[in-house]
Amino acid sequence: MSDGIDEAALKARLAAAREGRAVTKLLITVRAGRDEAVPGRLKELGPGDRKTALAELKALRTEVRGWGWARWNEQTRVQRALRVAGAGCHTGAAAAAAWIGGRDLNDWSRSTTDLVLDVLADREPAWLGDVAQRLAERPAVAEGDYRLVHELVLRSGCAVPTTDGYILGWTGEVTGPRLLEQLRADPQTPILVPRIFDMIETPDRLTWAAGPESPTHWPTALKALVDEGVLDRATLLDGCVARLLRGGKPRDLRFPLALLQLLGTDGEERRGRTAEWIGMAADAPSPVAAHAQEVLAGLAAEGSLSVQDLAEMSGPVLFRPEKKLVRAQLSLLAKELRRRSGAAADLLPLVADAFGHEDTGIQERALKLVGRHLAEVDEHVREELSCAAASLSPVHRQTAEELFGGVTDFGDGLPYEEVLPPVPELRPVRDPAGTVAELVEDLVTVSKGRTTAPEEFERALDGLVRHAHLHREELKRAVAAAFADAFWMRTSEDGGQRDPFGHHTYGVDVVLAALLEMVRPSMIHGALVHGHSFGSCAHQSLDRVVDARLWEAASVIGSGRLPFLLATPTWHTGAIDPSVLVERLRAYRDARIEPAPADLAQALLRVHKSDPSARGAAVAAAELGTRAGERLADWLTADPSLMPGMRFQTRGSEVGQGKWWLADRIVLKIRERRTVREEFPQAFQWLGGAESEVSHRCHHWIGERVNGPAVLPDDRETLASLLLPVLAGGVEWDERGVTWGLTALAEAGGPVGPATHLAVAIGLGCRHAEDRLTAVDALLVLAARGDLDAECLGTTLAQLVGDGTVKVNRLADAARTAAATGACATTWAVLAGTLPGLLAAEKPVRGLGELLAVGADCVERCGATAEVGGLDAVAERGGSSQFVMQARRLRKALHQSALQADQDATQLV
Repeated sequence: MSDGIDEAALKARLAAAREGRAVTKLLITVRAGRDEAVPGRLKELGPGDRKTALAELKALRTEVRGWGWARWNEQTRVQRALRVAGAGCHTGAAAAAAWIGGRDLNDWSRSTTDLVLDVLADREPAWLGDVAQRLAERPAVAEGDYRLVHELVLRSGCAVPTTDGYILGWTGEVTGPRLLEQLRADPQTPILVPRIFDMIETPDRLTWAAGPESPTHWPTALKALVDEGVLDRATLLDGCVARLLRGGKPRDLRFPLALLQLLGTDGEERRGRTAEWIGMAADAPSPVAAHAQEVLAGLAAEGSLSVQDLAEMSGPVLFRPEKKLVRAQLSLLAKELRRRSGAAADLLPLVADAFGHEDTGIQERALKLVGRHLAEVDEHVREELSCAAASLSPVHRQTAEELFGGVTDFGDGLPYEEVLPPVPELRPVRDPAGTVAELVEDLVTVSKGRTTAPEEFERALDGLVRHAHLHREELKRAVAAAFADAFWMRTSEDGGQRDPFGHHTYGVDVVLAALLEMVRPSMIHGALVHGHSFGSCAHQSLDRVVDARLWEAASVIGSGRLPFLLATPTWHTGAIDPSVLVERLRAYRDARIEPAPADLAQALLRVHKSDPSARGAAVAAAELGTRAGERLADWLTADPSLMPGMRFQTRGSEVGQGKWWLADRIVLKIRERRTVREEFPQAFQWLGGAESEVSHRCHHWIGERVNGPAVLPDDRETLASLLLPVLAGGVEWDERGVTWGLTALAEAGGPVGPATHLAVAIGLGCRHAEDRLTAVDALLVLAARGDLDAECLGTTLAQLVGDGTVKVNRLADAARTAAATGACATTWAVLAGTLPGLLAAEKPVRGLGELLAVGADCVERCGATAEVGGLDAVAERGGSSQFVMQARRLRKALHQSALQADQDATQLV
């Protein structure tokens, strides 16, 4: 070979060595997490080196993903450096955008934004524009790293992205004390503002509760830009109307409504959107509907609203629950009926729709309006109106009969019949899965939280124990395959065993992990030996009972010693048929198996003591000749005082001590039960009595803890007492979903006492309608089962209203809902116990007229009779307030019911 050729080859080898060293330096820099040094290292690499480095960076990225929490800080630093390095090494726009926008590389601190821009500085504008558009399609990046995307748009000169993420980032960037100046100076403003109205959710910055005088008030700023000609008024007006018509949460409609009101509309703009205003008045949230109603009223006053349009608008509005809107619509109809001759035939049938409104005052206004214009309609319309009058409350029936000549059929000849829901039937729990494949499917469903039914959890747990006893190896293989990606299947960085269950069982997962030997035996032993008793709050204590059973199952699952669980419910409530439990203990005896302590304890708590077969089951249990059989026999025949139970007391507010929150005034007093304290495992022993009274405020998140009520399905008072702190804290802080336990409480077994009634009373006063509906369902189920003490519940409600825990308007809504189901007598029985205490209050109770109206409606429909203390004194007052008028109405209804009862008694004699 010639010397020249040798020299060229040498130079190539030297160049390759230098490039290899450059790649190595880059990787060392990235591994060190020195993201600020990455741009300098990338400048030393050629195209081939970057391709080589990219492969190494991908491998490093995969490795870093597997680092545990112990290396979180190091992981964050390396991922930042990876983001910068990968952005500089990629040559394709799609791949670069995917790398920069990767979820694991997302830089929430935005510290890498300038570095990424630096390494992309030498790219072509078209390439940068492609990357910008692709990043804008990624919501997290477009919003979280808006400045990066925006700078790429500026450098490339591409079209401004209009994705939701980009708009969210933009609104966050420009909102501030200089909002108007920034919007005025930003060329994106005319492009992005109209796009806001197309978004499903309005950006948070636009919904801030700032007044028009605030510099961050978007509607005021946009109105100023419209006045300056920066934004097109017609475009914004169309956007506001379209967004309001589309509907949504009140939060999302606050901005377009405020902007629409600031922009204003002239006559032509209002007339051209009549159909839109009618749609808003019918279906939009109250503030939007009220604005649309006001606009339509203005059109009607101008003579620009046809009778057909007025009719189309009135029907839906009169069916709305908001009394203010209904009253306003009746006023509008009254004006138009006076002004338009010949419109009565079209409009009066619509007015009659208000005859069925829950508010008797609205019914009265509608009836008077019909009466004023009844002479203007023909016989056919009169007949239609007369039929509609059947929906009127009994208090207005005499007026209706006089108006329509007594032809209206109110159904007075039919006796009142109370309608209560059917008594819930006990539903048997399905047999456990018959095959391993079916069991694994159940386990996945329970583990992933796809079912919240307690019986499905218990069924899956029992099936796991059964198949571990019969088909352990097959079960282990199937579980390992189905849960390969579970968090507890991962090993530690050194390849050893991790401890993912340090503080939680994560439901059935701890048993699955123990089956596959992924939990240290020492941890299981420690959880069994050092288990906790009473928790920081009641529902945590119930959770610990469930956890104790799970740790116990984890301790035996590997050996397959137990053929099945004793505590598996036979009924959906969590209860166990006594005779079934006897047979399970018989099978244990025949197999010479000792019951697991927590399993047996839970079985005893669940056994249905009031079942007709309980006494015979007690005899059969005693004949088993085992200690477990003796315990079951004693439990079934024990005096009720030995049942797990709990009582509560309420402390009144003390002078000078400030307000006592309800959760602090509820004191749990656990009676001593030696059987529980001496023979039950530690997690259960708190149910056997405490040395002193304790008040437990719940500081935990109020979620749906579905397994807790199934711990005590046969002791309703105990369960109610344990739920009280949760309910009390929820009603005081207006939390949602706090009544999750009331359904199970109503369906549970055992006697009903003051704790159960207090729990229902608190639920009836919750802020959220769905919680009150759950409480109403519980009340009606208790009534259907014959377990409701209406007087006790009524007195409790009066106390809660008196101390401010329950607001009258919420209680009235709940009572109205109960009565609407057909349970007027039950509802009145509760109100009859509530009203005397409220009427006797030294300071008038705000909103009490609404509750009196519900009571009067119930009495008028069911014909109840009762003496309500304090009612006469209020009814005899002067004035025409809602409070006094409804008191008079209730007194009159009670008087008429008493007269009717006397007449019926006389006829019987």
